[in-house]
Amino acid sequence: MSTPLAPTRPSRISLAVRDSSTMLRRNLLHVRRYPSLTLNLLLTPVMLLLLFVYIFGDVMSAGMGGGGADRSDYIAYLVPGILLMTIGGTTVGTAVSVSMDMSEGIIARFRTMPIHRGSVLIGHVIGSVLQSVASVVLVGAVGVAIGFRSTDASALEWLAAFGLLTLFALALTWIAVGMGLISPNAEAASNNALPLIFLPLISSAFVPIDSMPGWFQPIAEYQPFTPAIETLRGLLLGTEIGHNGWLALAWCLGLAVLGYFWSAAKFNSDPK
Repeated sequence: MSTPLAPTRPSRISLAVRDSSTMLRRNLLHVRRYPSLTLNLLLTPVMLLLLFVYIFGDVMSAGMGGGGADRSDYIAYLVPGILLMTIGGTTVGTAVSVSMDMSEGIIARFRTMPIHRGSVLIGHVIGSVLQSVASVVLVGAVGVAIGFRSTDASALEWLAAFGLLTLFALALTWIAVGMGLISPNAEAASNNALPLIFLPLISSAFVPIDSMPGWFQPIAEYQPFTPAIETLRGLLLGTEIGHNGWLALAWCLGLAVLGYFWSAAKFNSDPK
């Protein structure tokens, strides 16, 4: 008489995928139920785009072109920087969401449940990357509506540009998760994540670096946003990328690894 087979237990990988999917759905439901934070963060790059194009566009384009450029040239210059700024703004919402989970006690509840420990953070990260990509698409659509064109980019360059934006979103999201974990409340998380919005303002997003004061140029050049912006411009507009491509990749990988280990260490530490 044959012995019935014992039920097989799911592997750790399958458990991690299942629990991470559940946490991802939870975070996406939060976005649907509380869209005000996402809308506020999304409106900032859109308003800056419209402000710099329609209020400052003529002056900026004339200055950058020695008096002979038109507004369409400045739109082409501005949009890649605004797209990267959009990612920075979206990840601020991630820091706030993680901080709210920590301060409201739901993380403590999750610690007592038989779920994969890392699924909580993975759900936040994947949800934030998806939000960032969606936000970039919406802001990009606004840019196209007001005149941005990228007719010279090949399909491979468009794919590379999408990959850069996604990788940059992943890197900043892990940093934002760490910021959320160290913040005692949502307000502190929002303040801690302000550099993710402030850094693009002092990068090459709005004006070329060589037009800045000499003492300020290193600040604008040696930061993660500038090489990413210049690489995105090169892919979409055919401008020179140079060493910026490798710098952008190095920044993305470095920030992602740093943010991951920082977030994992903080999340796995015993709650006080």
